[in-house]
Amino acid sequence: MFPESLLADRTRAVEVSGVRKVFELSRSLKDPVNLSIGQPHFDVPEAIKNAAKAAIDGNRNGYTVTQGIPELCSRLLADAQARFPAPAQVPPGGERDVLVTSGTSGGLVLALLAVVNPGDEVITADPYFVAYPNVVALAGGKLVTVDTYPDFRLDVDKVAAAITPRTKAIVLSSPSNPTGAVLDAATQKALAELARDRGILLISDEIYRGFHYDGAPQSPASYDPNVLVIEGFGKTYGITGWRLGWAHGPKRLIQEMAKLQQCTFVCAPSIVQWGGIAALDFDVSGIVADYNRKRDLLVEGLKGVFEFVVPGGAFYLYPKAPWGTATEFVTEAVKHNLLIIPGSVFSGRDTHFRVSYAATDETLTRGIEILRTLAKKK
Repeated sequence: MFPESLLADRTRAVEVSGVRKVFELSRSLKDPVNLSIGQPHFDVPEAIKNAAKAAIDGNRNGYTVTQGIPELCSRLLADAQARFPAPAQVPPGGERDVLVTSGTSGGLVLALLAVVNPGDEVITADPYFVAYPNVVALAGGKLVTVDTYPDFRLDVDKVAAAITPRTKAIVLSSPSNPTGAVLDAATQKALAELARDRGILLISDEIYRGFHYDGAPQSPASYDPNVLVIEGFGKTYGITGWRLGWAHGPKRLIQEMAKLQQCTFVCAPSIVQWGGIAALDFDVSGIVADYNRKRDLLVEGLKGVFEFVVPGGAFYLYPKAPWGTATEFVTEAVKHNLLIIPGSVFSGRDTHFRVSYAATDETLTRGIEILRTLAKKK
């Protein structure tokens, strides 16, 4: 038996993802109604596939420079600079720069490793993305959560009250996973100013930037050039398994993240980066419109039966369990061949559950029928 004494303390601080547990469970069920995983259900656009295939055939299979291939970096930097023009006076190291990362999670890991010392605190909203506690723990930090129930609106005063001398960063996710909540521009501005005034890094996780249904995307980087933004290709283009993300923020911070990438991930996958260039030219408005329709289909199907806040983005609904704990409700759902995720995976509360509507209409309809039946069970 392998000696437990050899394992580092960080392995005990990092937990197996509850979402992955459900993913594994799905393999044991026959034809499950799977509304659990945040995996886009649409096919990867042919132009993106072809670009990756061409990279393989063109022998672009080796390491790339750590920061990313110049052809992709230049496109991403131009995009970031167009959306977030530099202020008139930019101090040395404050210029915006980009880093191509091995997925959005890879970018978040690099960012936290670059700024968090053991014992430092990182603030985020509750509910939160399942990986946040683990990546903060991996960096040696402590996650501090700010409650956003029942409407999932982040109160800036609560964030300010949570700040201590050990606070090093605030991590935002908008649109949110698991709630689909979108931070309004006024809140984003206030959070950017709060972080700036307190000397704290604000990290904006914008992996779902492409999926806004009730207005244009907003970012706190519009209000402070020191905000670090982490984005991804996986959700928007259906290439989650390709592991392609990017970060943009102050050059000095990006330099340190690149240094850490050099000795960890080395670089983002080479052929995937060429696919990323093709992705930037693909119009996803049709996909987004279809997911907007799916959101409305799910909302209409559960309205009046479940208590929930209509999500403004991403592809998740976060209803309150109509009876028992969320874990008890989800356990009963599994018995009815429906896979959803209990809120305890994303939160200090076990009151809600996450439904992913990244699925076919047929799957969504079946899921709605089962959920309506379960709601009346007790």
